[in-house]
Amino acid sequence: MKKEILLLGNPKLYEVSKPVQKEELSDTLPIIQDLHDTLLTFREKYHAGRAIAAPQIGVQKRIIYMFIDKPIVFINPSIHFLDDEMMTVLDDCMSFPNLLVKVQRHRKCRIEYLDLKWQKCYMNLEDDLSELLQHEYDHLDGILATMRAIDNQSFIIKTTKGGE
Repeated sequence: MKKEILLLGNPKLYEVSKPVQKEELSDTLPIIQDLHDTLLTFREKYHAGRAIAAPQIGVQKRIIYMFIDKPIVFINPSIHFLDDEMMTVLDDCMSFPNLLVKVQRHRKCRIEYLDLKWQKCYMNLEDDLSELLQHEYDHLDGILATMRAIDNQSFIIKTTKGGE
């Protein structure tokens, strides 16, 4: 079911999420469906959105849902940076859909996580996928892109055609 996405300023976005316990795994299935439905609804409205973290719909659990070519669920992920190479990106977020924030992210990272069968998995990521998963992982720790802004001139309001 589509859920309301918490917006910038909502105190729940700044909370650290709790790990999913193995015995809670079946309880996560409705949350994952909600993340899927919410992501696709957002994508339809804004023509953007590749991933969403559970805290963005008010669920303080360490779950990330990504849907690019196929759905991938990251349970209790951890991120490891593969080197010190950084990149500057304009970060966007479903919790502030009309704002871009200039941030620094690691160009490469490795994400380790549990899948829906409670199996350990990992992905090595570069460039835009590295940035994406770092962004979503931050949500699990109550960190928003606005908190990672390079400086106080790193904010850009997106405009739409037709003055919408």
